[in-house]
Amino acid sequence: MTEAAQLFDAIVEEFTRKEDVLPGKMMSASALKAKGKVFAFFHNDEMTFKLGKDFDPEAYGLQHWSYLSPFKNKPPMKAWYTIPFVHHQSWDTLTRLALDKLRG
Repeated sequence: MTEAAQLFDAIVEEFTRKEDVLPGKMMSASALKAKGKVFAFFHNDEMTFKLGKDFDPEAYGLQHWSYLSPFKNKPPMKAWYTIPFVHHQSWDTLTRLALDKLRG
């Protein structure tokens, strides 16, 4: 298991123990969901978060990121941000932000 996968598992454990969060799946990737909706998931040693179109990655010191773009012939999903392991120190904070965004 990679260090990234271990960190994701720790985040899942933390959020499912303390919050109204359940493990789930997003496009066959391991995910976190609340209110029946996915707000974060893990794939290829990166985490992807639903943070909204108004999220500013640079305000959180994120230099390396991309929009989720799972489809060849469709534009990226600009409410979803994929954050590589290089910014793993922010994953917990971004998980919290995505959960808070989902809760409204």
